Amino acid sequence: MSNVINLKQIKEIIPQRYPMLMLDRAMKESDTKYVGVKNVTINENIFNGHFPGHPIVPGVLQVEAMKQLAQIAVADKLDPSGENDIYMRVVEKVKFRKPNNPGDRMMVEVEVLEIENNEAVVSCKTTNNSGLSCQAKITLAVRPKTQAKSMPKLFTEFDKHSDTSSDVSDIMTRIPHRYPFLLIDNIVTFGADSTTICAIKNVSQNEEIFANCPDDYAVLPTSLQCEIAAQSGCVSVLSNPKNKGKIGYFMSIERAEVLAPIFPGDQVVCDMVIHPGSSRFGKGHGTIKVDGEVVFKIQLMFAIVDA
Repeated sequence: MSNVINLKQIKEIIPQRYPMLMLDRAMKESDTKYVGVKNVTINENIFNGHFPGHPIVPGVLQVEAMKQLAQIAVADKLDPSGENDIYMRVVEKVKFRKPNNPGDRMMVEVEVLEIENNEAVVSCKTTNNSGLSCQAKITLAVRPKTQAKSMPKLFTEFDKHSDTSSDVSDIMTRIPHRYPFLLIDNIVTFGADSTTICAIKNVSQNEEIFANCPDDYAVLPTSLQCEIAAQSGCVSVLSNPKNKGKIGYFMSIERAEVLAPIFPGDQVVCDMVIHPGSSRFGKGHGTIKVDGEVVFKIQLMFAIVDA
């Protein structure tokens, strides 16, 4: 019997669909080890916005590929009925080592370390022909497929107004991200010496990431919450005049943790604190809140390089 998991079978196990399905094929090597492949091609829409003129697979989508393969590995144990949501509750010890560009074939590998108390801890890595490109430790957990139960708080201090610090046009002068991978809509405040920032992302069901959600269960992936935090931190650091003309690259995630789901209709408020340090690196921590509730925490690092 073949251990190859084809695309049809992948879609029967995990709910991700275009444009968030990050596996083309997979294989079970043993009860605890799985391998997958993601072919990288310039025809993918993500390269319109990451980055124009210098296409590169976003680091968080490598993490997403790992999560999806890990979910295939443990789905029958964590959620045998297939009725619940297997989500990335914690991602930690993430290191982005080499880029994946169009023309690369990305191998994804996961090893299940333990399954206990309705959670699975998995060691993951991605590799291309140049070597190791990313590694991470992921904790998957299970939650019911709930829906939003209240109207969002409208027109607070976080909504765009005439004195908003930075709108999306200004943001695009500071970071190179563009549609469909610009995940900040406006900046509420910049702190002194570009060490703190409050950034806003309005989450809408019209975004492509929600276009093909089975059972209309639409939640913002953990991987993209990491990206919102990273883009917010980069805007903060690159707003410093001494960093004019530079660009920020994601280097690592020490730890990110999901506390509650984010739904279309929610307004994401991302508060980041960037620690003063080397001019070549940005290190920080932050939270994402929805209606005043902390739903996500992260510690991360990125490099500041010439564009």
